[in-house]
Amino acid sequence: MADELAALVTAESPSGDPAALAGCAAVISELFIAALGRAPEPVTVDGTTHLRWAGGGGRTPTSVAVVGHFDTVWPLGITGRWPFRVEGSRATGPGAFDMKAGIVQLIEALATLDDHEGVTVVLTADEETGSRTSRALVEGTARGAAAALILEPSAGGALKGARKGTGMYTVRVHGRASHAGLEPEKGRNALLGLVSVLGEVARIGDDALGTTVTPTMAAAGTATNVVPAEASAEIDVRLWVPTEAERVDAALRALRSAVPGTTLTVEGGPTRPPLPESASAELFARAQRCAGRLGLAALRSVSVGGGSDGNLTAAVGTPTLDGLGAVGDGAHAEGEYVELPAMAERAALVAELVADVLAAGS
Repeated sequence: MADELAALVTAESPSGDPAALAGCAAVISELFIAALGRAPEPVTVDGTTHLRWAGGGGRTPTSVAVVGHFDTVWPLGITGRWPFRVEGSRATGPGAFDMKAGIVQLIEALATLDDHEGVTVVLTADEETGSRTSRALVEGTARGAAAALILEPSAGGALKGARKGTGMYTVRVHGRASHAGLEPEKGRNALLGLVSVLGEVARIGDDALGTTVTPTMAAAGTATNVVPAEASAEIDVRLWVPTEAERVDAALRALRSAVPGTTLTVEGGPTRPPLPESASAELFARAQRCAGRLGLAALRSVSVGGGSDGNLTAAVGTPTLDGLGAVGDGAHAEGEYVELPAMAERAALVAELVADVLAAGS
């Protein structure tokens, strides 16, 4: 499994890079062929290619939807200075924890099962950027299934029973350029317009409800001696209460720049609804029983602020259990790592859980 993880991590796959994603998809296909005798089929939407594998050739409806992603947040070339390596019982490398180890564990889990009828696997290539092109594929696969199992990494070993909903926005201010030394008064400073609204953006959140509205990236200007004509900021939204999505959206779209002569536009919107604990409760209890039969340590479930495609599967009414992937730490941070001994344990848990759900529906 460590060797398979090394191959996947080495196949860098930053979101939005079609060539790199295709290279990683090819490695995944090789792993499927070696373990299961058949590669996943490519599903291309708006130029982004995802992978879908249906047990039994897809002859029966999906009973268990297994979902993950192979895109990462890491830029191309990162393995040049941070390659995959094993240090004691841990493996590290860009994307190892989030979530390439989960893909390896999934493949190994399915390889131990004699019957895959009713199992459909979806591995997407744009989860880290909001699942824009893969959303319909994920929802369509999960809709009507008895369970959706999400191979995202665990949280300190705990499964993820609830997740916040998410939103992604871009606030843009449009002004007019001028020479900053000769004629600054003729310009309309878009950067100052952006600054005038960022404080308002931060106040849109609601601590009591757990709603956060966070400016995360900003850009402005073309040169040090030019009044900036354009300025923008990326806004990250997280929420537990579904109705907060509408309130936050309206508040962001009501923003106005305080700088005369500038205009403000808002792009984006809600990306994923919350995953409530009620959607995972029955599956978590089932997973606990499976872990007991395998002699594994008792499972824990936690609520987390990050969103995933599990939010989407729960929203279509499918019981969903998230965080079934790697045990480790450091998602989206340099140095992320996987606990290698836990990979086989979690693969066994996924296999047992898939078999249990299939048996219950037979």
